[in-house]
Amino acid sequence: MKTSAIRSLRRKLAANLPVFGMWVTLESPTVTEMAVALGLDWVVIDAEHGHLDWKEIVEHLRATVRSETVALVRIAELNGSLIKRALDIGADGIVIPWIETAEQLKQAVAYSRYPTDGLRGIGAERATCWGHCFVEHATEANENVLVVPIIETIATARQVPMMCQVDGVELLWFGPADYSSTAGYRGQWEGPGVADQILKMKDTIRAAGKHCGVLATSIDNIQERQAQGFRAIGLGMDSGLLLRSLKASLAAVGRDLTIRASLTPDWTPPLKAAPLSRPPETLRPDRMEVMNPVGSGPKVEISRGVTFECLVGRHNQAKNLTTGIVTFAPGAVLPCHSHTFTESITLLSGSMTVEIEGRGYALKRLDNAVIPAGLAHSARNTSTSEVAVVQIAMATDTPARVLVEKFFSRRMMPDDSTEIAGTERINRFATAMRGVAGPNTEFIDCFNEDLMPGLEMSGGYGLFQPGGRLPAHVHDFDESICIISGQATCIVEGRRYLMSDCSTALQPRGRVHYFINESSGPMEMLWVYAGPKPERIIVDEKCATVEGNPWR
Repeated sequence: MKTSAIRSLRRKLAANLPVFGMWVTLESPTVTEMAVALGLDWVVIDAEHGHLDWKEIVEHLRATVRSETVALVRIAELNGSLIKRALDIGADGIVIPWIETAEQLKQAVAYSRYPTDGLRGIGAERATCWGHCFVEHATEANENVLVVPIIETIATARQVPMMCQVDGVELLWFGPADYSSTAGYRGQWEGPGVADQILKMKDTIRAAGKHCGVLATSIDNIQERQAQGFRAIGLGMDSGLLLRSLKASLAAVGRDLTIRASLTPDWTPPLKAAPLSRPPETLRPDRMEVMNPVGSGPKVEISRGVTFECLVGRHNQAKNLTTGIVTFAPGAVLPCHSHTFTESITLLSGSMTVEIEGRGYALKRLDNAVIPAGLAHSARNTSTSEVAVVQIAMATDTPARVLVEKFFSRRMMPDDSTEIAGTERINRFATAMRGVAGPNTEFIDCFNEDLMPGLEMSGGYGLFQPGGRLPAHVHDFDESICIISGQATCIVEGRRYLMSDCSTALQPRGRVHYFINESSGPMEMLWVYAGPKPERIIVDEKCATVEGNPWR
C-alpha cells in the first residue's frame, strides 16, 4: 500500500481537482509503467473482465512501486476472499462491481479492514513486506485503503443517497454500459435517458461531499465529464487507447475500418486499379471549365457589413454547388438563419465565432464548420478592428436562407470541440487526420457522407509541396477548387491555368484535369465536390493533353 500516493490523491479530490487514470486490461506491466512515467494519478487493474491472472496483477502492482500513482484492483464480485487477496498483494484499494445497496457497500468496507473495524485477516505477503511490517501496515491500512463501488444497475439509483452515508467510501464509480443494459438498452454506452439519470446521481453524490468517477469515451468526452463535475476520469482502457491510435493512423492512410465481433476487419484493401485509357462515355461533359479570380464574381451584401462574392455557382453554370468568399467587416454579424442544404464554412483569416442552435465555436485559421440542412446558425467577426474572411460552400446552385428568430440557450463550446453526433461537425485544422492523394501532398477530408450520413456534398483541404500533384482524373459531379495560398497550375485537357489568391476553379462533371505545384513554395487548396463521396476516376495521363483529349 502506497500511503503517500493515496493521501496525494485525496488532497487533489478535496481541492476539487480532477484525477486522471487508466483502466488496465493487457498483460504487460509495461502498460502500467507507461502510466506511471506519464504521471497518471491512478490505474485500475481489471480482474473482473478479461484474462489477467494473479501473477500478472501483481506485476502491474509492482510497476507502481515508489510512485504517486494509486493502483486499484477491480475484483470480479463482492467477495471477502477476493478483496483480501487483492489487498494482500499490495493494491492500494479495490473496485467492486455491481454494488446495488448500502448494505453491500458496508460489507465491502468490512472485508477491506482489519478487526476490530472489519473482517480482513492479516497475512505475510507484499502488503506487510512479507511479515516484516505487521505493525506499520496494520496501523495505517484501515485509514488509507480505498473502497470504490461501481453503480451499474437501475436498481441502484434509489439506493445512492444511503450509499453516500457509508463510512470509508469517498469515491463512487459509474458503469454506463451495464446501467444501460439493465435499463433495456443492451449494447449502448448511454441508452435513452441514462445520461440524465447518471448526472442526477452524480449531483446527489457531490452534494453528500463524495466524488464520482467515470470512464471517458473520447478526448472531447474527457473535457465534457470534467465540466459535468466528475473528478475521477478514466482517459480510457489500455486496449481502447491503443485501438483508437491504430484507427487514427489507419484513417490517415485511407484505411479506416471497424472490428467485427468475429475479430475480423469489415474492410479489405482494394487492389489498385490501373488508370482507365479514357473516361467512360457516360461522363462526356456539357460545359467548359471556368477559372474565377476574386473580384470576378457577383457580390451581394447579405447582412450589414457581410459581403458574399460567388465564385462558383449558377452564374457560371455550376450544378448542385455554390462556393465563394464571405468578408465580415469588424464586428459584423450574420443573423441566425437556416438552409435546406448543407453548408461548409472555413476561416481563412481574422477571428470568427459560428453559433449553431446556441452552441458557439471559436474558429482558428482553416478550422472548418459543417452545418447540415435545417440547423439554425449565425456567425460573427469577434474582432472590432480586423476583417474576417471565410470560404463557404453550399450543396445547391440556388442558395436561399430563412431567418430564424427562435431562442436558443447559448453556450461556448471548448476550443477543441469537434462535433456533436447527428448535428454539426467542426474540423480543427491543427488536429485533423491527414492522408495523401498524390506525390508530395497532404489531404484532410472534412465532410462527406461517411463522416456525416445524409450529406449531399464532400470536401476538404489539400497541401501541395513543391512538385506535389494529383493524377489525371475526372468526377461524376461538378467540383470547386479554391487556391488559398501559394500558386497552383491547373491542367484541363492540355489547357494550363495559373491560380492564386483564392482564385477558384469550376471543374464540370467529366472534364479531365489535375493540379500540380510547379512553384518553389507550398500551395494550399480547399476543394468541394457536388457529390457525397470524394470519389475520382483515374485516367491515363495522355487524356489531360491536347493530343489525347478524349472529348475532341
